[in-house]
Amino acid sequence: MKIIFMGTPEFAVPTLTALHEAAHEIVAVYTQPPRPAGRGKQLQPSAVQKEAEIRHLEVRCPISLRTEAEQQAFAALEADVAVVAAYGLILPVPILEAPKHGCLNVHASLLPHWRGAAPIQRSILAGDPVTGVTIMQMEKGLDTGPVLATARTPVERKTGGELTAELAEIGAQLMVGTLIDLPMLHPVPQDDKEATYAAKIDKREARIDFHRDAEFVERQVRAFAPAPGAFFEIGQERYRILAAEVIGREGAPGMVLDEELTIACSHAAIRPTLIQRAGKPAMETRALLRGHSIAPGTQLH
Repeated sequence: MKIIFMGTPEFAVPTLTALHEAAHEIVAVYTQPPRPAGRGKQLQPSAVQKEAEIRHLEVRCPISLRTEAEQQAFAALEADVAVVAAYGLILPVPILEAPKHGCLNVHASLLPHWRGAAPIQRSILAGDPVTGVTIMQMEKGLDTGPVLATARTPVERKTGGELTAELAEIGAQLMVGTLIDLPMLHPVPQDDKEATYAAKIDKREARIDFHRDAEFVERQVRAFAPAPGAFFEIGQERYRILAAEVIGREGAPGMVLDEELTIACSHAAIRPTLIQRAGKPAMETRALLRGHSIAPGTQLH
């Protein structure tokens, strides 16, 4: 098939790779323009752009797809289908309708649950036992289109980073299979009454509120690992917790209970097992405490 691929972050790379290795003709790769990153704020191409260039594919980085010129350039590719994975731009109707089979989206949830920008983190925060990937026929609404295929996986104790990597691989293979079966598939409309919304993560949500119960705080740690990282502060110094376990102890919320940095929550407590001070590498909590003790009775916020 002649495919236009549209994606930006690392999540999208396995789908691009799988489509290319399945011998589809990728006529163009659309991705977000290079952004400033790193200490020097140098312009950095997206993960998808890097992969596309390695594979000698044409890359396009429009700021918007709303202009007539961009829409004409897109339609001129005469693609059979556009495959979209975390692209980052709203697709106007002329773009959605240009390919022969429209635009298919790799979405990291079991739609209609967790429509929107942050389905993986929201699923972990909510304590969902199962999540997955949906291949959806795109339409004008936000993740509202009919479903072509789904695949499920248990959430278990996975971090946001681990689950993102797993769902990216699942989504890649699911999309390859969907394209093979596309002429025979019958899209199933979503039940809007079952829909939940996965709002974009605000970095302020990463501050730990020890007035929540320890189970929620542990999910918060996993959802935001490795980035932006759930954190607390002592004075002006920030500590990011990258892994933690729930401990059956009680105390005033935010109080350090022992020499192992067990921290009381509204119910039970958490004990960080992997932690990172600002500007320092991540390390096991035991190693950090050997050189930088945090005394029992310290109040965290």
